[in-house]
Amino acid sequence: MASLRSFMFHTTPALTRQLSAMSSSIRFNPMFHRDSVPGNRDSSSSATSAQQAPEYAKVLRTETGLNKALQDMQYAVRGELVLRAHKLSHRLENGEKLPFSEVTYCNIGNPQSVGQNPVSFLRQSIAAVAYPSLLESEHFSSDIIKRAETFLERCKSVGAYSESKGVDFVRKRVAKAIEERDGYASDPDLIFLSNGASDAVKSILQITIRHSEDGVLIPIPQYPLYSATLTALSGRQVGYYLDEEHGWALSIDELKKSLNEARKQGTQVRAIVVINPGNPTGQVLSEENMKDIISFCEAENLVLMADEVYQNNVYVENKPFVSFKKVVCDMQSSVELASFHSISKGVIGECGLRGGYVELYNTEHEMNELLNKVCSISLCSNLIGQYAVDLMMTPPKEDEESFALYKKETDGIYNDLRIKAQKLCEGLNSLEGVTCNDSEGAMYLFPQIRIPRKAIEEAKNRGYTCADVLYCMELLEETGICVVPGSGFGQREGTYHFRTTFLPTREKIDHVVEGIRTFHDRFLRRYS
Repeated sequence: MASLRSFMFHTTPALTRQLSAMSSSIRFNPMFHRDSVPGNRDSSSSATSAQQAPEYAKVLRTETGLNKALQDMQYAVRGELVLRAHKLSHRLENGEKLPFSEVTYCNIGNPQSVGQNPVSFLRQSIAAVAYPSLLESEHFSSDIIKRAETFLERCKSVGAYSESKGVDFVRKRVAKAIEERDGYASDPDLIFLSNGASDAVKSILQITIRHSEDGVLIPIPQYPLYSATLTALSGRQVGYYLDEEHGWALSIDELKKSLNEARKQGTQVRAIVVINPGNPTGQVLSEENMKDIISFCEAENLVLMADEVYQNNVYVENKPFVSFKKVVCDMQSSVELASFHSISKGVIGECGLRGGYVELYNTEHEMNELLNKVCSISLCSNLIGQYAVDLMMTPPKEDEESFALYKKETDGIYNDLRIKAQKLCEGLNSLEGVTCNDSEGAMYLFPQIRIPRKAIEEAKNRGYTCADVLYCMELLEETGICVVPGSGFGQREGTYHFRTTFLPTREKIDHVVEGIRTFHDRFLRRYS
């Protein structure tokens, strides 16, 4: 309006009056628009046109089409049962009376959510790089300060982007740690830091699956990251059953059977996933078994995807963890290998920081460059997670100031996990009609439950996909204990399981054992 008044100051009185009228109309008439100006089309016709405009139709809905592959994707670890658990927890928070005082989450490997304390060395180190002013604090040991200063010299700030595959300094340290673990050289240029192992797994599968006829061998039971990602990519899941009667053993004959059946159906099987130690089954592979798997990959031209995120969770002395990288190198094999590790498991249990890596071995240059391109789309993984990977792979040494506390805390967490695994397994095996293999590693037990026919019929009547969903849902509703139905991981037809962690505190594990025992007896009586 200031420019309009300036213009009016130099005009004739008649033109001034005309412009003033227009100015008033603009200021006070909310319906004013350019079509009201003399010479433009009549405003009434514009209003009529606006009234006749079609109503906006939502684009992102089922009727008009959403991504069908994503709609079909299933992820039982955080599925229907867990959503129900959250609702029950909210009801308790709001003061409602239920048959239990709290929800006990045994559905997911999330240690710190159920009482595990963070490792001081890791958290102090992260605090130092996240807020460098703390480097002057007297609370940090000298080795933590030195580490943080070195890291910040290389990457400047955890608030800055790094290379797409991760900070070069961290990748070199991870490579050195892998070399010390396996006795063979590791190339830092073939290590890609990621937001947890999950992102790295999804990237490798994304590169592997070219079209809807491509498939990947995955263990049954399996961690649903693999089946969900394959569904999202419109790839084919080729399941191979683990042998429950022999401690969830991996049989080469079973691999051959699954592979041949898939190929007969037109599936181009390109890779195999092996989870060691197993999730949800907890078995640890022997070195001889690993050699057989590698020979199978050589004979069948398969990429080997080694999910080794539980390598620090081994509870039996006679079956130590051995990496597939070491065995491939021992055999001088040319099999293409992608090995995954994560800060979410082990004794660190830093799930929320989202740190992990994949190491490639025997892969072609084009593959390595393509993975770098895939990583570059997200610019880089988060820097805190990258630093945490470094801390996990290169813990304090005996001559460093932070070593004593680090060893005390990590030994305590490890021993606690081993004791709780044994206690829960014994409790489950004492139940009528329940059998449970020992957990040699990882964080889970996968007991088989015999479900009465009446319960199977009731599950069908309620519309549940499997009878073990009924069992787990009623367990939750009556005790507040949240586990995951075995059908969410895959199981042999006619068998029923559930997966439970042994992560809650020892006191709560006692509560879990007694709660399941009381419920199980009631369940059998109810449906017998």
